[in-house]
Amino acid sequence: MVGSRALSGEFPIVTTSSSHIQDARSRGDYLRVHFKNTRETAAAINGWPLQKAFVYLENVAEKKQIIPFRRHNGGVGRHAQAKEFNTTQGRWPVKSVKFLRTLLKNAESNAEAKGLDTETVVIRNIVVQQAPKTYRRTYRAHGRINPYRSHPTHIEIHLAEPAAQVSKAVSKPAPRLNSRQLAKKRVEAQRSISAAPAQTA
Repeated sequence: MVGSRALSGEFPIVTTSSSHIQDARSRGDYLRVHFKNTRETAAAINGWPLQKAFVYLENVAEKKQIIPFRRHNGGVGRHAQAKEFNTTQGRWPVKSVKFLRTLLKNAESNAEAKGLDTETVVIRNIVVQQAPKTYRRTYRAHGRINPYRSHPTHIEIHLAEPAAQVSKAVSKPAPRLNSRQLAKKRVEAQRSISAAPAQTA
């Protein structure tokens, strides 16, 4: 997996460097949904099984569960529901949930068309990037004008079947020796070699 950093230092852009990984993708560009809310929502479900993510996003839309805000959390309120994720701050970004559910549904359809098992696929990666801001203006009292901007988002989702579990090795690996221990072993080996002719004589 090869990656480069997104504009705001978020998730890496994913390109498959190995052809044996079969995945399904879905992408949306210039989406009119808040970047920071969407980034936190995507981070919450990144790496999850697809069906589990659908249930979670449905619960967030109904305010039964919360999206933890870990990075873009300035001014974000605290709630007891965030204890589930070992944090204190969170929100219920309904619009971000709506957009992500739509893209996940599209990715699920693509996975089904490619012959992947949609019951077991996992969200291998979600790429969330800032799109160019739109610049508007709002008119204030006393003839003033203030900026009135939006922060749209690019979203790309990758689904893949979970990797096969590799069983743990039965035999323990040989302990790694430092340079001093290696030198000691060499000296002992040389002594045993030099002592061998004397015993035969």
